[in-house]
Amino acid sequence: MADARVALTLDGPVAHVVLARPEARNAFDGQMVRELREAVAAVSVREDIRVIVLAGRGGTFCAGADLAWMRTVASFSREENLADAGELVELYETIDRSPKAVVACVQGAALGGGAGLVAVADVAVAEQGARFGFTEVRLGLVPAVISPYVVRKIGVSAARELFLTGERFTAARAAAIGLVHRVVPLDELDAAVDERVQELLQAAPGALSAAKGLIRGVSARPVEGVRELTIETIAERRASPEGQEGVSAFLEKRKPAW
Repeated sequence: MADARVALTLDGPVAHVVLARPEARNAFDGQMVRELREAVAAVSVREDIRVIVLAGRGGTFCAGADLAWMRTVASFSREENLADAGELVELYETIDRSPKAVVACVQGAALGGGAGLVAVADVAVAEQGARFGFTEVRLGLVPAVISPYVVRKIGVSAARELFLTGERFTAARAAAIGLVHRVVPLDELDAAVDERVQELLQAAPGALSAAKGLIRGVSARPVEGVRELTIETIAERRASPEGQEGVSAFLEKRKPAW
């Protein structure tokens, strides 16, 4: 489609999902939200895809919500507003619960909902000049939909400061609070993302998906509350074909079949 907001390309086991609205700094509108959710959902069920890379076309990763779209939303009825917010929730849930490893490649800026995309990524790599911000309060709003993922990622203390001030902060600060995992010069960004992708491709696909599920299962519960989950998970993986192949390959000093 000529007016598509999201571009999807496949490179072997890697799906590149690119926000493709550079003239608007890749800001969200309703169409982009739907296209992004649909693209991630489509590749998440493909057995041949193992890693999803989220990126933005042009100089900005994602500037948050499109102001023209926000003006339109402001005129919605309560029922329409609830439906629109529900689509945003589904977008972040789809990315967060994807069984594939999700890598965010961040350049320029990741603001508001764009910073939320970084929060739901499994691995986030940013260029040194990138700026981040949960700027909603400066527009009279709050980062409601992304808040569960952001608070889980950066903790309550950092969220209290950054949600309430709405200030923009550097990639170094984003790394310090755990929002991103690696910060590199802009000319090294693509190589750094590819290095992370290659590391992820060394993992068994089923084990990677199981590890993501394990993290969700144990992160919000006390140790004693996840005893059976951890026992069942390791027993299942040990008996799985992937587990058997991985151990055999290690003992035989060869690469595993995946």
